[in-house]
Amino acid sequence: MKLPHRRKFLHLAAGAAALPALSRVARAQAYPTRPVRIVVGFAAGSGADVIARLIGQWLSERLNQQFIVDNRPGGASDIATEAVVRSPPDGYTLLQVTVVNAINATLYDKLKYNFIRDIAPVASINRTPAVMEVNPAFPAKTVLEFIAYAKANPEKINLASAGPGSAPHVYGELFKMMTGVNLVVVHYRGGAPMLTDLISGQVQAVFDPLPSSIGFIRGGQLRPLGVTTATRLDVLPDVPAVSEFVPGYEASGWQGIGAPKDTPAEIIERLNREINAALTDAKFKARLADLGASVFASSPEEFARHIAAETEKWGKVIRAASIKPE
Repeated sequence: MKLPHRRKFLHLAAGAAALPALSRVARAQAYPTRPVRIVVGFAAGSGADVIARLIGQWLSERLNQQFIVDNRPGGASDIATEAVVRSPPDGYTLLQVTVVNAINATLYDKLKYNFIRDIAPVASINRTPAVMEVNPAFPAKTVLEFIAYAKANPEKINLASAGPGSAPHVYGELFKMMTGVNLVVVHYRGGAPMLTDLISGQVQAVFDPLPSSIGFIRGGQLRPLGVTTATRLDVLPDVPAVSEFVPGYEASGWQGIGAPKDTPAEIIERLNREINAALTDAKFKARLADLGASVFASSPEEFARHIAAETEKWGKVIRAASIKPE
């Protein structure tokens, strides 16, 4: 007589155990029910801002809810990152993650958060290559000629930087470490004045993100010696990769989306799925190509490993070169 009751109890217990899983699925399917903010640590019109707006528009159309870009420049993206770290982990506040976050982890001694611990990777979006370039009057026309000239003329080449710890700075420091050349680093407050002085001949070389330099390269105002990606680029097919002459050299920017730690896994998975869908869309890929960027798709776990590897890589460069923020 007791067996039917036991069966009923077990059936009810199993149903109760399944409720949390069902509620998680339902929550993911319902998300988002209100506008979502993508916090960007750079000004409107910056590369990170443009990418954030592209992916925000895609997500708005796919998920039938507004994804709004919230620009919070300052502190080399520190202000934006801290704001997201301190936000509720509900999927409604996201961070535009960039290579700068990996650099800052070592560059700044007293950050109020641990980036790897406090930000959950959602999805990568793109890679942005850089180009090693010189003023056209500079005698070297190849990477090997540049290295030979630099070794014959130590401390005679001025290498421009967009500021201590900026991408052009650490890319150049990595090159110095791997080749043993002695270059004089000249810091500027941003990329625009850096390129202005390179074009005018006040400095001789730079490692600059491709989107800001490609127009000057095509116009003959700058001479590219090599791209910093592991292989050549379709947009500059005749320009070799630096790694063809300096084996193992690779330096590129990247962007993606992160969320506060403890954000529900099902929300992260849904966002990852939708972002990766954008990266297979021909129009979206073409738009990235127009910006000098390439698709970089990953799972949350793969993106986490990439961030950890980049943090370690640039941490070694920053410590070896004793780079300190201004």
